[in-house]
Amino acid sequence: MTKHANNLSIDAKRLWNDLMETARIGGTARGGIRRLTLSEEDRRVRDWFKAECEKLGCTVQVDEVGNMFATRPGRNGTLPPIAMGSHLDTQPTGGKFDGVLGVLAGLECLRTLHAADYETHAPIMLVNWTNEEGSRFAPAMLGSGVHAGVFDRAYADSRLDSEGTSFAHAIEAIAYRGDVPAGATPIGAMFELHIEQGPILEAEGDTIGVVTGVQGMRWYDVDIVGRESHAGSTPMSMRRDALPAAAALVLAVQGAARACPGAVATVGTIAVHPGSRNVIPGAASLSVDLRHPDAGALDGIEAAIEQALAAICTEQGVTGTLRRIWDSPPVPFDPRCLASVRHAAGSLGYRMREITSGAGHDAAYIARVAPTAMIFVPCAGGLSHNEAEDASFDDCGAGAQVLLRAVLDYDRRLAEGRQEESP
Repeated sequence: MTKHANNLSIDAKRLWNDLMETARIGGTARGGIRRLTLSEEDRRVRDWFKAECEKLGCTVQVDEVGNMFATRPGRNGTLPPIAMGSHLDTQPTGGKFDGVLGVLAGLECLRTLHAADYETHAPIMLVNWTNEEGSRFAPAMLGSGVHAGVFDRAYADSRLDSEGTSFAHAIEAIAYRGDVPAGATPIGAMFELHIEQGPILEAEGDTIGVVTGVQGMRWYDVDIVGRESHAGSTPMSMRRDALPAAAALVLAVQGAARACPGAVATVGTIAVHPGSRNVIPGAASLSVDLRHPDAGALDGIEAAIEQALAAICTEQGVTGTLRRIWDSPPVPFDPRCLASVRHAAGSLGYRMREITSGAGHDAAYIARVAPTAMIFVPCAGGLSHNEAEDASFDDCGAGAQVLLRAVLDYDRRLAEGRQEESP
C-alpha cells in the first residue's frame, strides 16, 4: 500500500473521456444514446467494459442473465466484495449519464486503486447490471432482480420485446449468457452512484445527494367498459361512454396524489376502443404509476383511487377494474453505508443533503441481500431519459471521488471490526 486512502484522487478528465467514448456506442444524432439491453450496441459496450477491467488485473465473471462482475482482490479473500456499479443499457432516446456514470465512475475508482498499488482489506467489485431500464424487456431492474431472488431465470428468459424476441434469444445472440448461477455471486455491500434524475440538488446548490432510500412504486392497469354506439344518434343522457369516465379517473388520480404530501402519480398511457371518430368509445384502458416513500401512504392513495373509480363508474353507467400489476416497496438504505457516504462527502468539503430517490434503481433490489447505499449528483434541469440529459464535468468528478472515499471508508471500518457498531 503506497498511499493513504484520503490521498487517493480519481482522474476526473479520464472519467469524462470514458463517458464521451462510450457514448459513441449507440450514439444518436441528437447527442444521446440508444443502447437497448442485449442489443449489438450493448454487446460492444460490454466487450469494452470487460477489456478495461481485465487491464487492471480484475477477474470478470458473467452470470446466467448477463450481469457482469469485475473483482479486484483484497487482503482478506474470504470476505465478500464491496461492490460499486450500475448499468450500461439506456432508454431508446437516452442520455450519456443515466446508469453509465455509476459504472464508469466505479471503473475510475478501480483505476485509481490500481495506479496507487493500493490494497484494500476486502475485495472490491464493479458490477454492470442487465436490463435496468426495462425499455426493451419489462420489467425494469431485471438483472438485479434475478440476483436478489425477486425473479428467477425462467421468468427473465420469457420476457419479450416489442418485436417478439425473447430475452433468452437476445442474450444468446450476443454471447453474454454466463455460466455463473444467478444470485451466486456474493456481495458484502453495494454503493451506486447515479445522476439524481430530478431537480432538487441543482435547485438547492448541492453537489452530493446522500440517498437514504428509494420510494415505493406501484403500477396499475385500469379497464373501463361502457357501450359503443352511434355518435350522432345516441342522446347524451343514454350514453355509456368509457372515455369521460377515464378522463375523470385521470383527474381523480392526480387529486389523490396531491392530497398526500410526498406522493407522485402519473397516468402515462391511455387507449380507447374502437378509436373511431363517430363511435362513442365502448372501452378505455389506462396505466397508473404511483410513488411515495411510505407504504401506508401508498395504501391510502390506492384506496382513494378505488373509491373514485367506483363513484365514476356509477355516475357514467360503466364498469371499471383497477389491477395492481407491480409493487416495489419502499427501500431504506443501510445506515452503515450511509455513514460512509456522509463521511466521504463531508471530508471532501462538498455541500450535501439527504434525499429519497424518486426513480427505481438496481440498488433497491440489492438492498434486499446486502447493505446498500446510493450517491446522487445533479443533472441539468433534472432532465433524464432524454437525449439532452446532462451533468457537469465537476459534478461527475465529485461523485466519483465520494464513491471512492465511501468505499474505502467502509472497507476501513470493516478492517477495524467496526461495521457492527451503530454509525
